[in-house]
Amino acid sequence: MRQIFLLGDSTCAHKSDDKRPETGWGMALQPLVKKPWQILNLAQNGRSTKSFLDEGLFDCCLDQLTEGDWVFIQFGHNDSKEDEARHTDPWTTFQGNLLLMTDQVLARKAHPVLLTPICRRRFDERGNLVQTHGEYPMAILSLAESRGYAALDMTEKTFQLFNQLGPENSKMLFLHLKKGEHPNYPEGVADDTHLNEWGAQVIATLILSQLRDLYAFVPFLKD
Repeated sequence: MRQIFLLGDSTCAHKSDDKRPETGWGMALQPLVKKPWQILNLAQNGRSTKSFLDEGLFDCCLDQLTEGDWVFIQFGHNDSKEDEARHTDPWTTFQGNLLLMTDQVLARKAHPVLLTPICRRRFDERGNLVQTHGEYPMAILSLAESRGYAALDMTEKTFQLFNQLGPENSKMLFLHLKKGEHPNYPEGVADDTHLNEWGAQVIATLILSQLRDLYAFVPFLKD
């Protein structure tokens, strides 16, 4: 069996039935890849690079990782949080944690791909999309460039997408429900971080499109 591991936070993670239609983009990948490739989604809600490592979640990846597997690594939403369990500095501990992960994946002759975090849907009063991830995306891209790692700038790609859609139409990608519209959210919900089912499909397709642009050949991509 060939494996594609997903390491990250709630924007990628699998969602339980009581949270649907919230959908991590990792949940939309399996139909987009060839057989016999299998998606192993190890992303977890609320995790940063620090907590993902400290809780042994990265070790779960290493325990199953085999030569030729692929590992997508997307963090940045929670590394900026101020609590001690998750906070990292973008240019020191954050880069150091990513370096540890990528180098251990490479040591097992697998293929790591770094992804900058997808944008939040945050528009100002003038209808301009606001970037909320600070220096973390640039820290990822800088590390990738200096070390020769593969990287997908999903912050920039999703910024372009949400900006093009605008304040109203971009809601269609996110967990926005009116009161009484869904039994899991009887009072409604307006979540500008987490995707719905369609949003997850759009982002998963965009990720694979960027991967196709980066590599001349990717074995799990459908023609």
